[in-house]
Amino acid sequence: MTDLEFRRISMFLKDRYGIDMTHKKEIMDGRLSNMIRIRGFDSYDAYMNALMQDSSGEMEKELVNLLSTNHTYFMREFEHFEYMKKVVLPYLRKEEENTQDLRIWCGAASSGEEPYTLAMLLLDFFGLEHDKWDTTVLATDISTEVLQSAVRGVYKKEQIAELPDNWKRRFFRPVEDGEYFAVTDELKKEVLFRQFNLMDDFPFRKKLHVIFLRNVMIYFDRPTKQSLIKKLYDVLEPGGYLFVGRTETIEKGNVPFELVEPSIFRKPLATKEEAIWRK
Repeated sequence: MTDLEFRRISMFLKDRYGIDMTHKKEIMDGRLSNMIRIRGFDSYDAYMNALMQDSSGEMEKELVNLLSTNHTYFMREFEHFEYMKKVVLPYLRKEEENTQDLRIWCGAASSGEEPYTLAMLLLDFFGLEHDKWDTTVLATDISTEVLQSAVRGVYKKEQIAELPDNWKRRFFRPVEDGEYFAVTDELKKEVLFRQFNLMDDFPFRKKLHVIFLRNVMIYFDRPTKQSLIKKLYDVLEPGGYLFVGRTETIEKGNVPFELVEPSIFRKPLATKEEAIWRK
C-alpha cells in the first residue's frame, strides 16, 4: 500500500463515515491485503476505482465491515447499566407514565451484546408492567456484517458467563450441545436492528430519552466529534441521557451537556434563559 493509496482510502472513510485512520496505515493494510489479493486487484487504487463504480454498494459495505472495529461484550462498563437501573429508569417511568413510551437508541450495536443487555434490563425493571410500555431498543451500526450476527443472536457459553443467572435462564436457550446460547424470541423482539451511518442526517421523528454511543467517538477527529455531539444533543429530550465510553469525554462549551457521572451526560431540563422566563 503506497502512501497515496492509504490517503485515498483514509479520506474516503473520513468523508463518508467519520472514521479517522490517518495514523493507522499498517492496520488498514493488514485488514485489506488478503481481500485485495483474493479479489484479483493489482493495486489498492484499482480496488478503489472498482468500488467507486460499484452501483450496488456491496464493495463499500465490505470495506466498512473490514475496517470498522467491533469489540464488545455483555455487561461492558456495567456501571452504566447500574446507573440506568437505579437512576434513569425510575426517572423515566415517572416522567413518561402517561405516554408509557421510552425511546432508547444504541448507536453502536456491533454484534448485539449492548442492545440485548439494555433490553434485558428493561424487561427486568418493568416486570409485569412491561407489556403496557413501549421500550423497544433501536440498535444501529454501520457494519452490515456485525448486524447480521446481532440479529442471529447466538453467543458462546463464555460470552454470557458474566450475566446474572436469572437473565441467562430467562433470555437464552442452549444450542449446539450447550456450547452456544441463542437469545429467546421474547428478548429478540425487544430490539430493532438497523444499518445506519452516524454521519447521515438523523431520521428520528420524536426526541429520544436515552442514547448509548460508547467507544465510538475515539475513532473520530475533533471537528467530526463536535458535530456529532451537537446532533446527539439536538435529538435528546430535555432531561435525556447520553452514555459514552469510559475513556471518552465531551468538551465543555461545545453543547451544554451536564456531566452527572463519569461518561454519563444529561441534557438540561431547561436552559438558563427558559428558567429565568418561567420565574
